[in-house]
Amino acid sequence: MSDKNKSIPSVSVTYARNGASTKANTLGMRPMQERAYERRGEQYLLIKSPPASGKSRALMFVALDKLKNQGLKQAIIVVPEKSIGASFNDEPLSQFGFWADWHVEPKWNLCNAPGNDNGGKVKSLGVFLEGDDTVLVCTHATFRFAVDAYGVERFDDRLIAVDEFHHVSANPDNKLGTHLGQFIARDKTHIVAMTGSYFRGDAEAVLAPSDEARFDTVTYTYYEQLNGYEYLKQLDIGYFFYSGSYVDDILNVLDPGEKTIIHIPNVNSRESTKDKMREVEHIIEALGEWQGIDAATGFQLVKRPDGRVLRIADLVDPAHQAKIQEGLRAEEMKTNRDYVDMIIALGMAKEGFDWIWCEHALTVGYRASLTEIVQIIGRATRDAPGKTRARFTNLIAEPDATEQAVTEAVNDTLKAIAASLLMEQVLAPRFEFRPKNVDNGPTPGFDYGEDGYDPDKYNVGVNHETGQVQIEIKGLAEPKSKEGARICQEDLNEVVATFIQDKTAIERGLFDEELVPEELTQVRMGKIIKDKYPELDAEDQEAVRQHAIAALTLTQQAKQFATSDETDEAIPNTALIDGVRRFAMDVRELDIDLIDRINPFGEAYAILAKAMSEDSLKQVAAAISAKRVNLTPDEAKELAIRAVQFKKERGRVPALDSQDGWERRMAEGASAFMRYKKEGRYE
Repeated sequence: MSDKNKSIPSVSVTYARNGASTKANTLGMRPMQERAYERRGEQYLLIKSPPASGKSRALMFVALDKLKNQGLKQAIIVVPEKSIGASFNDEPLSQFGFWADWHVEPKWNLCNAPGNDNGGKVKSLGVFLEGDDTVLVCTHATFRFAVDAYGVERFDDRLIAVDEFHHVSANPDNKLGTHLGQFIARDKTHIVAMTGSYFRGDAEAVLAPSDEARFDTVTYTYYEQLNGYEYLKQLDIGYFFYSGSYVDDILNVLDPGEKTIIHIPNVNSRESTKDKMREVEHIIEALGEWQGIDAATGFQLVKRPDGRVLRIADLVDPAHQAKIQEGLRAEEMKTNRDYVDMIIALGMAKEGFDWIWCEHALTVGYRASLTEIVQIIGRATRDAPGKTRARFTNLIAEPDATEQAVTEAVNDTLKAIAASLLMEQVLAPRFEFRPKNVDNGPTPGFDYGEDGYDPDKYNVGVNHETGQVQIEIKGLAEPKSKEGARICQEDLNEVVATFIQDKTAIERGLFDEELVPEELTQVRMGKIIKDKYPELDAEDQEAVRQHAIAALTLTQQAKQFATSDETDEAIPNTALIDGVRRFAMDVRELDIDLIDRINPFGEAYAILAKAMSEDSLKQVAAAISAKRVNLTPDEAKELAIRAVQFKKERGRVPALDSQDGWERRMAEGASAFMRYKKEGRYE
């Protein structure tokens, strides 16, 4: 691995550290918690907020009010794995100004109870439902079995709070999603859903659109969270490539002086050597001289060449696991920065794992999904004294000569790029787009730069308190329905997540030299919107499409205008906003047609070209080019629809010999559509 490769992050952002996100009000609530508490009366509440923003405590405040003031009998807290149950242990909230404390009887925290999910724990939950105690904590699995055993009606007049809500899916095969749909249809329970990533790695919808429309959403962005920290000011995210065995190259990206969580590759992945124990040994040997095991914690002790002794928690070796996990739950994990230096894990230490001192999350090989990557990144984004910088590194194997390995490498590379693009979107301020017209004026609370609001320019304003960025775009379609407006305000990141997980879109956006951008921005994104929101009418679907593609493309263009090719310095927290302003000034008209003509993956390719060797980049491009096919019937149909719209606007059909690539592509699509129609390819 070259020094060049290991020095280029794909995302590098700094924040203002204004301390706002960690300050509490008179009730002991931080800003996100206060925002959620203001919606405590809602029957269905969805909290979308990043790791470390205090979702667990927000739930405590809301649940206590529902039990005390809203007539609910009990609160059942549902978490994906037992370790996360500790997040809902007793909290003396009254010490911080609230009117009650949070208390869970030990026997009702079933995450700590013995017995299997569909035996003793399910029976315990049944006993709880019959009793007078008010709070129970259990795993998703226990809850699913309990609903099967007792029926949805048994949970009437109770609060069901689902943590890590992205585990839910609208797919009928997802049992928890099915149960929640039944609860919503019965409409006799209250539901609070909490997640730091309201999208799934398999691109499935979390909830059916009709169910999702019932929820009132509280959104607290990464931008608000990180900008409001007291200590952490910089976050770097990068994917880096290696050849050979990763254990030979890992020290090129691993700094022993940083508090680090290393996730070694799954044993079934191509990055794995198939001997996970030896991989851990090799990492430890590369770090220094083994000094034995700490008797109290089970941590490995490794002496560095400079004499410093690293304390390493090995969560891969089954030996001493009970002692190690007990050590990682100790209070010193929060209070003592030097308690542990490094954690090496395979499938643990991801969502819900709280180690505030973590500065570097290093992951070898692509993980199961975008959601998992976002969760792992969240391990490093906690605020802690003396911690000013955090980073996430995804170490990926470059392609080798065999066809199968090239195919796998291409898939992993595209997934890593998708994760990087998504995090750029997640880390950006929240966009608020509005059409440019003569009646516009400045919006109170928004800063439009040194020159203020100018009706003759394409204004970019920022609300520094809420993290919202308002951008005027000529010709932008506005949603007409309440649901369309909600999607444009709350769900653009989820739409972008679906788009960048579309293999056709990202493959063509990165490697198709003949690409007409509108094939992605209009046709591909348009189809995704129609599939994702079938209940919206055509006008609202187009409005959502325009807002989503504008959010993705403007983030990429802002990055280009905010950075220089000659430097890898971190982007200041205002750079995205300044970059959008510069982009708006650089073009004649910031209109939706212009945005549709920009390849949204162009900047990602520039980063990839820096990070990957030229030969490997050629191999990836060749592998993608080899499997490229002509227009599918679905693609032809979408292009034909655009061609009809073109005719309405221009009074003529698109021409096959047009100098404009997009017009030519629409004509080709319309022609292919007619051919497929004659062949009976459409129902």
